Amino acid sequence: MPGNERVSRLLKEIIQKPGNDACADCGAPDPSWGSCSLGVFICVQCSGIHRNIPDIGMKVKSLSLSRWEDQEVKFMAENGNELMKHKYEAVVPVYYYKPTHKDCQVLREQWIRAKYERKEFTGEGKKRTYEEETRDGMLMKRGRDNGQFLNRRFVLSEREGTLKYFTKYDAKEPKAVIKVDSINAAFQPEKIGNPNGLQITYLKDYSTRNIFLYHDNAKEIVDWFNSIRAIQLHYLKVAFPGANDAELMPKLTRNFLKEGYMEKTGPRHTEGFKKRWFTLDHRRLMYYKDPLDAFAKGEAFLGHQDHGYSASPGLPAGTHCNGAWQHGITIVTPERSFLFTCETEVEQQDWLKHFNDVISIQMSPQEYSMEAMFRHKH
Repeated sequence: MPGNERVSRLLKEIIQKPGNDACADCGAPDPSWGSCSLGVFICVQCSGIHRNIPDIGMKVKSLSLSRWEDQEVKFMAENGNELMKHKYEAVVPVYYYKPTHKDCQVLREQWIRAKYERKEFTGEGKKRTYEEETRDGMLMKRGRDNGQFLNRRFVLSEREGTLKYFTKYDAKEPKAVIKVDSINAAFQPEKIGNPNGLQITYLKDYSTRNIFLYHDNAKEIVDWFNSIRAIQLHYLKVAFPGANDAELMPKLTRNFLKEGYMEKTGPRHTEGFKKRWFTLDHRRLMYYKDPLDAFAKGEAFLGHQDHGYSASPGLPAGTHCNGAWQHGITIVTPERSFLFTCETEVEQQDWLKHFNDVISIQMSPQEYSMEAMFRHKH
C-alpha cells in the first residue's frame, strides 16, 4: 500500500536522527520498535518490558510489522530518544547503574520502570530509597555449607562504610562486617537460579568470600545494589578528594570480565588436571570447585606485562595432560606459572583475549598495593 510505504519511509528518516539509532533504554543498536506513548525507539527486548507496564505499554509498535497512524509518526518525529532522555533522565545520580543490552532482565526492567513508571529522574525532588544513609532490611542469603536460602537481616551504613548481616533479626552482634570499599556486587540470575540473584564478593583476611542473595521484589534488590554503589562513591570521594566522578566510577561495582570452567593443574605441574570454575574480576583470577562456593580455592593476580606477567596459548613442552580438555593456556607471573586447559578453542581464545587485555593495562597505585599483598600472602 502506498500509505504504508510512505509511513515506512518517514519512520526510516526519523530513526536516522541523532540518538534514535540506539535503544533509548539499553543502548542496543538498530532499535526495531517504537513507543507511541513516550516517543522513543527501543529494541525488541526492552519493548517486551514496556508492554508489561500499565499506561505506557499500550502503544508499543514494531517499526516494520505494525500499522502506524499519521499522528503516531508525527509524535515520534516531534519527540525521539534525545528529547525524552532530557526529560526522563534529567537527574540520574552518577552512581546509579544504567544497564546495557548485555545486562540481565531485572536490571533493565527496573531501569525502565524507574524512568517512566516511577519517574525517579525527572527532577521533581522525589526522595529515592537508595539515597538514604542507612538501609536496613531482609534478604534471602544462601547458606555457606548446606546451600539453603534463609532470611537474613542486612544493614548498610554510609557513616560506618560497612555492610553487616545478622543471622537473627534481633541479634546484638553481626555475623559479618564487610567494608564497602572491598565489595563487588554483580547480578547472577543463572548462577544463583533466581531472576533477582545478586552475588556480593569481598575480601576477608586477604581471601575472596562470596555471598549469594536474592529478594522476591525486583525493585528491592536493585535498590540495594544502587545503595551499595551510592555509599561506595561517598566513601571514595572521602578517600580520593582530588578525583572526579569519571575517575571514581570504575571503582564501583562491576560485572566480572569472564566466568566459566577450565581445568587446572597444581603448582608443581605434575598433579592431574582438575575442572574448576574461574572468575576473572579485573586483575584477580579466582578459582572454585563449584560456582556457588563461599571461598575461592585459590587466586592469581595479573599484573602488567612489563613486570613479568604473560598469557599464551599451549602448555610447556613435556606437560602431562591427563584431562579431557586439550586447549592449553599458560599464565606466567613472577612467582609461578599457571597451566589451564579449555574445552574448546573458542573458549581458549576468549580467555586469552581477556587475560592479555588486563595484562596490557598500566597498573594504578592501589593495584601495586594489591600485588604486594598477593605476593606477601602467597
